[in-house]
Amino acid sequence: MEGKADNQQSVVKLVAAFEEHCRDSKSAQRGKQALTSAAASQPQQLPTFPASRSCSLAGEENEEEKDQQGRRGLSFKCLRSLRYKIREDNWRRPQGPGLEPGSQEPEEKKIALELLETEQAYVNRLHLLDQVFYKELMKEAKTGKTIPEEVVKMIFSNISSIYQFHAEFFLPELRKRMEDWNRNPRIGDVIQKLAPFLKMYGEYVKNFDKAVELITAWSEKSPPFQELIADIQKRKVCANLTLQHHMLEPVQRIPRYELLLKDYVRKLPPQSPDRGDAEKALEMIFMVAKHSNAAIAEMERLQNLWVVYQRLGLEDDIVDPSNELIKEGPIQKISTRNNSTSEKYLFLFNNMLLYCVPKVIQVGAEFQVHLRMDVEGMKVRELKDIEFPHTFLVSGKQRTLELQARSGEEMNAWIKAFQDAIDRKEKRSETFKTAVHGLETDTPAVKTEELGRRAPQWVRDNLVTMCMRCKEPFNAITRRRHHCRACGYVVCARCSDYKAELQYDGNRPNRVCQECYIFLTGHTVLEDREGKHKGILEKGAAEVSSRSLLCSSLQLLDKNGKGSTRGWFVIPQDDPLVLYIYAAPQDVRAHTSIPLLGYQVRDMPQSESRHLFQLAQSRQVFTFVADTEELKRRWMRAMARSAAGITHPEEEEEEDAGPCDEAE
Repeated sequence: MEGKADNQQSVVKLVAAFEEHCRDSKSAQRGKQALTSAAASQPQQLPTFPASRSCSLAGEENEEEKDQQGRRGLSFKCLRSLRYKIREDNWRRPQGPGLEPGSQEPEEKKIALELLETEQAYVNRLHLLDQVFYKELMKEAKTGKTIPEEVVKMIFSNISSIYQFHAEFFLPELRKRMEDWNRNPRIGDVIQKLAPFLKMYGEYVKNFDKAVELITAWSEKSPPFQELIADIQKRKVCANLTLQHHMLEPVQRIPRYELLLKDYVRKLPPQSPDRGDAEKALEMIFMVAKHSNAAIAEMERLQNLWVVYQRLGLEDDIVDPSNELIKEGPIQKISTRNNSTSEKYLFLFNNMLLYCVPKVIQVGAEFQVHLRMDVEGMKVRELKDIEFPHTFLVSGKQRTLELQARSGEEMNAWIKAFQDAIDRKEKRSETFKTAVHGLETDTPAVKTEELGRRAPQWVRDNLVTMCMRCKEPFNAITRRRHHCRACGYVVCARCSDYKAELQYDGNRPNRVCQECYIFLTGHTVLEDREGKHKGILEKGAAEVSSRSLLCSSLQLLDKNGKGSTRGWFVIPQDDPLVLYIYAAPQDVRAHTSIPLLGYQVRDMPQSESRHLFQLAQSRQVFTFVADTEELKRRWMRAMARSAAGITHPEEEEEEDAGPCDEAE
């Protein structure tokens, strides 16, 4: 009985303290005309507790006040940092005002009283925002001299609904429950009933950054607006805090509910009748907090997206609020024409890739969009290229790009970002059934079923010396290089004198080679080489290299040893006694072949950092130069075996990663 009497006495003291502060607050405000009119419109003026300042982040006020003098807006980065600092317990009061020092009250009751105390202080802050700032600014706006009414409504969003909810429903329910604590010690059921309504905070949080920007803009545009806000901020009820600081309070409130309720559940005895309801209430509050966090994340996404669109010049076909920026950054584009690189800039979204170039004169936009590629149907894979390390291939319906990163880590990051975007697009698409894991082979040719449907990878000009169809050598005057837009091969004008509609280019006619023309159109041509027998030299370098005992680039010296010709040398597995010499790694025809049987392989001393060796038979001598001593030894060993008529590969060669490591 004595315990119950003590509890009742504590509640009575708490209510008496509320009423006393209420009377003090009213008497202190009677001398101020502006606030008196606001108090008249609100007969039950809620008290301003010192605890309302304890709800602010300790140690931040002076620093933030200085920051506000320099700029009146609060960015989302600042907002998130403030919200995360709520995790600290410096805003928690060690003991509620209704509990005397040394009180033996249960821990869960102390937390419940703290919830009531902070809720009272929070309602005071909402009253200040809605009944003072909002009302007085709306009154001034109706005169039509300072600021439009619509702007005031946008600044305060749904603060009136939030204030009404807490002042008329949540706070009274908490008071009643605390007054009846001895008979019914629980608050979980109350929070359960009211928690769903807290989702209204999502609208307020989404609008917060825009509201702060409006305050900043109109403070500069309208001196009367700025003066009215400054006048209200000087009042005692504002506790030397700015309007922006008070507006931050609703954003911080949901995480504080979550922290208090967690502590409450943790301190509840196992047999407490409130445990089930409290745990369910905590789960509901957690979902509300998640909803609020999602609103902030969505606003951040839209803000970041808008900044990107401004850098791109706000083009109509690009601006879409549903897009999500995944990765951006500089990249090097490899040219298939002149074998050089140029700096570009990529913006990878969830549904498209923007291939851009930096503008020299950045007026209105920082980048110019050169190409837009859809993520749907896109493929990405790493390329093995000694001349251009850290390269990867992006193949889309519109075009195929060979790109070079600055390091292996950066290349892997880009490939991962592309693959993630592709995978996410696949999951959303019901018609795309097969997984996209990049091109399956290292050859640039497009698969037959994809011919014309997606942009091919172009073979670089410097990798071939002859037409990849008719095998005639190129020259600068009568036989120039062209690319087939369907398969990407380098062909001559005679072999590419055809037009076919390509699906990836909007079914527009494009230049294609004879073989692609026949496949895409079904038409026949007069010159049909399908039945022609391949000569001994008509073996493609890429095809032979993939099935070779050894292949790499070497130099062949002329007879006097002064001049040299670099070429691509291959000993095929299916013809291991012959050395084929190509002008380039992608040539479809060898220009020379040397039967190795009966030759002798001679080592030569290193001369001027050149790794020399010879093939000799009677008066016929060939002198070769390898790039490294190791490569020289491998060639000498392979040629010696072929010269001796040994056709099967060495065991150690079979265990190697591949015969063309140097070529790659």
